[in-house]
Order: sequence, then C-alpha cells, then structure tokens
Amino acid sequence: QVQLVESGGGLVQAGDSLRLSCAASGRAIGSYFMAWFRQAPGKEREFVAAIRRSGSTSYADSVKGRFTISRDNAKNTVILQMNSLEAEDTAVYYCAATPSPSAVVTTQYDYWGQGTQVTVSS
Repeated sequence: QVQLVESGGGLVQAGDSLRLSCAASGRAIGSYFMAWFRQAPGKEREFVAAIRRSGSTSYADSVKGRFTISRDNAKNTVILQMNSLEAEDTAVYYCAATPSPSAVVTTQYDYWGQGTQVTVSS
C-alpha cells in the first residue's frame, strides 16, 4: 500500500507561484508512475502532469510551460511547481500513483491523496 499526502495549496493572486508536494509512505515511489490531477467545482477530474520512472515528464496543454513536475526519490516526494498561475487553475489538486509503467485515465491509478485546494484570484 502507498499513502499519499499533498500539501502546499493556498490562496494566491493571478501571476503568483505555488509549490505543491506529495509525500508518499508505505512504499518507495521510485518505481511508480506518478501524476497530478485537478478537479474544479462541477467539473471532471483532469490530468495535469506526470513523471515516469525514467524521469521523463508529460503535461496537459493548459499548463505546459508554466508547471513543472519533479520527483525526489530519496525523500519519497513528488513536487508540482506552478508558476504564472491563472484563475482557471483554481481546483483541488490530487497526487496519484500506479506501479504500471504509464497511465492516462484516473481509473488506471491505484493510489490517491486527499487533495489540496488551490485558489487563484484574478
């Protein structure tokens, strides 16, 4: 079992930055495919960014160039650095993990955190 705990959310203004952390316990996440999703009120949960075991990354078009996902296997942590935040980025952000080499849709992930709220005022 893997437990995931997100932190770092908050209320910021448009153009500001936030750094979200996902701390894992129970298993070493170095061999896991890790991702961030977000869910705004009344909307479906959507993919934000992912990082493979190799360290290669992928991003949703809406955050490309503004968000950066990284992992620190020694600390068993995944980071989402969010810059140039926009009001449209307001959502609850979730960390997810799967031992599979890759995943796309939410049902392919085995573990989820409880989420952290990000609110961007315009």
